[in-house]
Amino acid sequence: MSLPMLQSNSGLMRRILAHFPRDLSLAFAYGSGLFGQAGHPGPIIIKYGVVSTGTLIEDLLHWKNLYIAGRLHKPVKILIQNENGKLQAALARNLKSAVITAFLMLPESFTEEELYVRIAGLSYSGDFRMIIGEDRSKVMNIVSANMENFQRLYNNILQDCPQVVYKQQLGKLELDKSPEGQFNQLMALPRTVQQEITRLVDQPGKNRDVEEILLQVAQDPDCGSLIQQSVSGIVKSSSLTQSAKGILTAGMRKTVTYSTKKLHKMWRGWRRKSSEHFC
Repeated sequence: MSLPMLQSNSGLMRRILAHFPRDLSLAFAYGSGLFGQAGHPGPIIIKYGVVSTGTLIEDLLHWKNLYIAGRLHKPVKILIQNENGKLQAALARNLKSAVITAFLMLPESFTEEELYVRIAGLSYSGDFRMIIGEDRSKVMNIVSANMENFQRLYNNILQDCPQVVYKQQLGKLELDKSPEGQFNQLMALPRTVQQEITRLVDQPGKNRDVEEILLQVAQDPDCGSLIQQSVSGIVKSSSLTQSAKGILTAGMRKTVTYSTKKLHKMWRGWRRKSSEHFC
């Protein structure tokens, strides 16, 4: 599947990409500098990262660390995308996995916005940087400013999904929350999420197979909470690793400067919310 290619800052992006090899499988840009976030102007600072195509596909399919896969749950600006069939399939699978995971965390009836807030929040769940250094309302800001872009990403998946019905007159989506429906969703989760669920549920020494454990979880009233904990466990480990890598690659001075700006951004968000509450 080809992700939507959105236009903006094309001249700047072309100049940046000129410094990279020409045989890129995928290049994309993201963040408040390109997409609006309610209440926040875009930064003057650009960060970049490079990974192998194999590492990218692994994370898209299995959510080994949810770092790149999580970025691609949200609208991004696709700059380059080649015809690599395995990559195309992995990009499509990643979006479907995000929808399935959000379904398991949502109640039987929910709005489209609530769905996208769950999806956008997956890669922030468990990230310690959301406690120190980020505006607490970041996820809602991302969704509220980009509803059309989220719809562009997920509309086809929702229309093709037999487990959800859109009640347009009510503005709600209704989901099959039966144990059978949840079991099918659990079986379709990325491998790393299933492994995290097994780690949380299976008692020491039992060593039950994954299917047996997921069948049990499908009937558990706290199924959504278990999914939340499982995703958080993946993201927590990844966020600590990425922060350590950031210090090593960017240097302490740049890291402190960037973190200071993040803290200032968080403070502005807190101050704005306090002002709205007071009014």
